[in-house]
Amino acid sequence: MSSLVAAIRRYPLVATTVLLGLVGAVLALFGQTDAVRWLFSGFGLLVAGYETIGMMRRLRHGTFGIDVLAIMAIVATVLVGEYVATLIIVLMLTGGAALEDFAVNRAKRELDALLRRAPQIAHRLIGGNTTDAGDHGNGEVEDVPATEVRPGDLLLVRPAEIVPVDGELVSVSAAFDESSLTGESLPVERQAGDAVLSGSINGQAAATIRATRSAADSQYQQIIALVEEAAASKAPVVRLADRYAVPFTAVSVSIAGLAWIISGDPARFAEVLVVATPCPLLISAPVAFMGGMSRAARNGIIVKGGGVLEMLSRAKTVVFDKTGTLTHGTPTIARVLPQPGFGEDELLALAASAEQYSSHVLAASVIAAARSRGLELTSTETANEVPAHGVVARLGDREVTVGKLSYIRDRAPDAVAAPLEGGELAIYLAVDGRFAGSIVASDSLRENAPQTMADFRALGLSDTVMLTGDARPTAEHIAALVGIEHVQADCLPVDKVNAVKGLAKRPVIMVGDGVNDAPVLAVADVGIAMGARGATAASESADVVILIDDLTRTARAVAIGQDTIRIALQSIWLGIAMSLGLMLLAAFGFIPATVGALLQEFVDLATILNALRAIGGRRDAAVKAQLAAREPVSAGVLTR
Repeated sequence: MSSLVAAIRRYPLVATTVLLGLVGAVLALFGQTDAVRWLFSGFGLLVAGYETIGMMRRLRHGTFGIDVLAIMAIVATVLVGEYVATLIIVLMLTGGAALEDFAVNRAKRELDALLRRAPQIAHRLIGGNTTDAGDHGNGEVEDVPATEVRPGDLLLVRPAEIVPVDGELVSVSAAFDESSLTGESLPVERQAGDAVLSGSINGQAAATIRATRSAADSQYQQIIALVEEAAASKAPVVRLADRYAVPFTAVSVSIAGLAWIISGDPARFAEVLVVATPCPLLISAPVAFMGGMSRAARNGIIVKGGGVLEMLSRAKTVVFDKTGTLTHGTPTIARVLPQPGFGEDELLALAASAEQYSSHVLAASVIAAARSRGLELTSTETANEVPAHGVVARLGDREVTVGKLSYIRDRAPDAVAAPLEGGELAIYLAVDGRFAGSIVASDSLRENAPQTMADFRALGLSDTVMLTGDARPTAEHIAALVGIEHVQADCLPVDKVNAVKGLAKRPVIMVGDGVNDAPVLAVADVGIAMGARGATAASESADVVILIDDLTRTARAVAIGQDTIRIALQSIWLGIAMSLGLMLLAAFGFIPATVGALLQEFVDLATILNALRAIGGRRDAAVKAQLAAREPVSAGVLTR
């Protein structure tokens, strides 16, 4: 009963139309046909007037709404005395909003699920034993808003509760359901010290975590922000449905006018317009786009709007960053090559001390290598990083510069390139203007990178490009392994931006993951950020964010975009074709106005059901089965 009352309050025009229909039926039973005619006709004209006001407002904003046909059909049926058809058209017009609301809510179920599950409360531990989640000793637990949690706080996560903020596991072990974040249906086992993502659900035993981020900076809140941005957008193809208004209206009125002229019966004009009412065009495209965005979210892909899906579907070129995108982005130190006068440990300690003030992907690896050797790092308050070049630090009485070869040569002209094997990269050091040596690291290729290129080619994107700041030999080696056609190496962020702007085959997709990728992600037609590891700047600049550390999801985003656009346009044309067929039948007098109004409801239902196919549950299951069955593409097969 409460749901019925809520529906009536939400859709008062629909409720009023149904109530008047019931009143009219009762009056007709008592022979009051004139009262029924005045009741239905008067209400129909009132609704037509209300819709006309809305239409005029849209016209002032430059939009010719296709609902003009529905208004004309209401007026025409009133004029020819088809008052039952009048009420049915009003029900169709007002009920269209209810149908759309139901369909869209069905389509965006996965998006709403993310928002509903946002953690609100955290159980903060005060004292007690933090090594065993089941024994807190004399420690106390206080419930605080998740927004008040700060890095370093110890939190208790009870069984089946949502982890409120990003953290690391303090308990010996625990299992977490990360399906809403990664799409992985099985619980994931974590050990002490492992990262735990906010939004994941704890298993059957309580666990203790140490917060590493505040709620605002945590993975789940970032996802929610992206989802809200995505859900609030409007797709260009939905506006494209409005562009069908002029030709569709012209064709409909022409058919109706010819039917009237040839038959000499004005009722034919009304009968044709009744079946020409264009609710399928107004409803099917938004439903398809919400379905596509919902499907993407279910696959760990946040798409910031239906317009992005349309651009993905039309893409011709895909561009990749290398480090962290095609490779794992966690290089390991392979060799330390000091110049005469420097030792390996000394060189590594100097590099690690300076790299403490760098955001380069290799910095963490250098620091980890130095600490693994037990080397002491020097701190300083005088350090300056030049993005994509290197860092200069004053360490004691020495000036240490660490960075790419060209940057070091500006300070130490005697610097020489390190001998590199395939897939290796190097950083170079200068101390007080003298070349001190180089450190060589190796970054392994993602196992699914070759398969991703094959997937893109299967989707029709044969033009592939790599843009990287690394040296050409390393870049060309990786490109050959994965099957990328064009390589541009030694790129600064501005070089990447200019390279993407200069590409001829558009739209262009750019895939990256780092802070230095943010400008080129923003300038590309579609920027895809590999955001699983929290690349916030890249994620904010991108149009698509991959929440799972899986490169193949980039190709899946394109596949979802192509499916969604195909289904949206298919639904639009399905509605047009069915309406045109009914119009021709009505023009020859085979469909009375009342019957036509009922048939148009079935047209609405058919187009909505077709649009809901964009949710793609069966397609996703088929893709998973295909991925499980197929043999992975060998990197050697694609080597050139």
